[in-house]
Amino acid sequence: MNKIKLIFLTLVISFSFSLNVNSKPVPASFADLAEKLMPSVVNISTTTTITTNSNPFPFQFPPGSPFEDMFKEFGTPQERQSAALGSGFIIDDKGIVVTNNHVIQDADDIIVRVNGDQEFKAKVLGADPLMDIAVLQLETDEKFIPVAFGDSDKARIGDWVLAIGNPFGLGGTVTAGIISARNRSIGLSRYEDFIQTDASINSGNSGGPLFDMEGNVIGINTAILGRNGSIGIGFSIPSNSAQIVIKQLIEFGETKRGWLGVRIQDVTKEIAEVEKLDKARGALVASVAEDSPSEKAGIQAGDIILEFNGEKINQMKELPAIVARTEVGKKVEVKIWRDKKEIIKDVILGRLETSDDFKISKNQETEKQNNEEIIESLRIAVRQLTKEDIKNRNLPNQTTGLVITKIANNSPVANSIELNSIIIEAQKKKIRSADDLRKITNEVLNSNQKTVLLAIYNNQNQRRYIGVKLD
Repeated sequence: MNKIKLIFLTLVISFSFSLNVNSKPVPASFADLAEKLMPSVVNISTTTTITTNSNPFPFQFPPGSPFEDMFKEFGTPQERQSAALGSGFIIDDKGIVVTNNHVIQDADDIIVRVNGDQEFKAKVLGADPLMDIAVLQLETDEKFIPVAFGDSDKARIGDWVLAIGNPFGLGGTVTAGIISARNRSIGLSRYEDFIQTDASINSGNSGGPLFDMEGNVIGINTAILGRNGSIGIGFSIPSNSAQIVIKQLIEFGETKRGWLGVRIQDVTKEIAEVEKLDKARGALVASVAEDSPSEKAGIQAGDIILEFNGEKINQMKELPAIVARTEVGKKVEVKIWRDKKEIIKDVILGRLETSDDFKISKNQETEKQNNEEIIESLRIAVRQLTKEDIKNRNLPNQTTGLVITKIANNSPVANSIELNSIIIEAQKKKIRSADDLRKITNEVLNSNQKTVLLAIYNNQNQRRYIGVKLD
């Protein structure tokens, strides 16, 4: 019996020793690390001028009316300033700052605050909406303390991380947590491979750094889930992906991504069975762009891309990111599955930004943004809420409504509702179109009440009721 007890005790001690050797100690404090990193993290504030035309007439011409164009020039241009806050970090002692593209997009002025009290103007060296990254240059000859990038591929689920930023405009704020997950995709941008963290991230943290315990940047904090602020689910762009884009933006002022020229879809179990593939993997080619690198190499619709430049494609979503970070003009081997066997095609990559696919995509996005309608009674411009909006803002799937894109200075909602808020109800009735909102507000205008009750989602995705006095 004593011998059995001795063996059991030995096993327990050995197991405990093994756990202690393989695990990292819990930090007693983050104070030293935070003190070292704070001077390199900056607060960013931007101002954007929004111009709208006010209608001098007490009525609105119907869409398509010949009088609409004839009288639109009589509108008085109205300008208002819109402000936004974000975060960033210094990567060069000459004052090069990295942040999110959405923090500085369309900004007229960018002010960067360093160490809480030094303010500098900044100019944009380059921006990439597809990965939501921007690079700024501080307009000064002063020297700064930069931070270094770490290897995000080595970051493991469960590792401690530190986030520093400017939540709600409060300035240098430090939060700690762990890496909760890797390789997350939430439908926010075209190229997603987010690090998920439970370090508290809120509005204003966008563009700020996510540090490992060595003080290296392993992520750029970009998005959160939750309508009422942080709920412990934040997302960061991995540093290894970001560095490729940052280097190009500094060197060229733009990105130069590889282009294959195929439209792809998931390989389902059913497709794998029909194609006699061992399991559902790879990316199924739905179509091939005319005169594209793929067409020239002989890739066809119906092919399944299993491997690109030596990297296996386990899921369809992996392929665009791998292609994008590959050098333009490089000759790569593409392993495909066709007629129940593997074959290899040599492809010379083109450049995404000069392709017809990219131009068409950009035009479609512009058309979508320009599809605005004026609600004259509220003196605002709106557009239809889309499925992408619902997904990106984590709204209930059945949400309908209108996104506010412009607000005139003399609008009755100017002091109570922000840009990008979503009007979902008026007078307790669901809003599905601009005509719905016009009809209800016109009825209120013609009544003795003159006040319309709007239900909205604000910029923090909080549902609110707002009473608006019409005039």
